[in-house]
Amino acid sequence: MNIEKMVEIGLLFEQYKELLTEKQREMVSLYYEEDYSLGEISENLGVSRQGVYDTLKRSEKILREYENKLHLVAKLKEQEKFLKSIREKVVDIKEDLLHNRDCANLIPKLENIEEICRELLK
Repeated sequence: MNIEKMVEIGLLFEQYKELLTEKQREMVSLYYEEDYSLGEISENLGVSRQGVYDTLKRSEKILREYENKLHLVAKLKEQEKFLKSIREKVVDIKEDLLHNRDCANLIPKLENIEEICRELLK
């Protein structure tokens, strides 16, 4: 299985797992979080290997449909991008203060952080 798909389903599962049935949650968790094979899940849950495969595919489709409607993972990624930017700006200001640079040049940097915060809160 490719790592990109594992990450994608992992993020979707984290956001939307409560919207799946208990059986779907268990199989997705075992497969994507615990790294069980289809055969191991089949054996542990007393379900055919094909049944496990079908449930996983159906669950993946459901998770993607929720994301297409609600966009929670996309919003989370955007928030992380904004927070990273804020952190970088704060580090830059800290460096200026540590080197006793003119504090007047900090005003545009602080205004930039303020703008990023406004975007984050939209």
